Amino acid sequence: MSSSTLKVVLSLIISTFTLVTITRAGDPDILTDFISPITGPVDANYFTFSGFRVLVQTPSPSPPPFKAIKASMIEFPSLNGQSVSYAALQFQPNSINPPHTHPRSAELLFVVQGSLQVGFVDTASKLFTQNLSVGDMFIFPKGLVHFQHNADQKVPALAISAFGSANAGTISLPGTLFNTSIDDTVLALAFKTDVTTIQNLKKGFTS
Repeated sequence: MSSSTLKVVLSLIISTFTLVTITRAGDPDILTDFISPITGPVDANYFTFSGFRVLVQTPSPSPPPFKAIKASMIEFPSLNGQSVSYAALQFQPNSINPPHTHPRSAELLFVVQGSLQVGFVDTASKLFTQNLSVGDMFIFPKGLVHFQHNADQKVPALAISAFGSANAGTISLPGTLFNTSIDDTVLALAFKTDVTTIQNLKKGFTS
């Protein structure tokens, strides 16, 4: 085997192991029952989260079109090291959770109220979409772009999402692209349009 061929083979092997490592990446295992807070005693209150009580209370008279109530390690510190978290997704009629990704976890969505059109796009740019009713579940694979849309003009929707990470992370595509400092020319070239169009799109995220 020639030196150049050996280098190619070794590069392929290294690349394969790197991809496998990335694919299997997740929350690190912990060596204790749980991760206790830096200060203060630990009791049952530390393992209790009440942030979802708002779901069963009197609704707000002017709720936002879409709202995500999260129970990740940021809001619920005892989840740190437990590789699990939740989010409650509230949709007013004709509202959307825009295309986004979760870099550290898949998402398992369960529809509790109303109906949702959901979908994700794989790395071959194939769209998988489905209309969900109460009681239905749908899985969004880890790291893939996905969305949820309440197309009903009158009935709100509620879904609960479970994640295999204490901090799944969320990258919103519209916000990341049009509400950051990415150069307008770069975006215009990427979307095969002009700078004026990009600037008009950005206005919608600053108003």
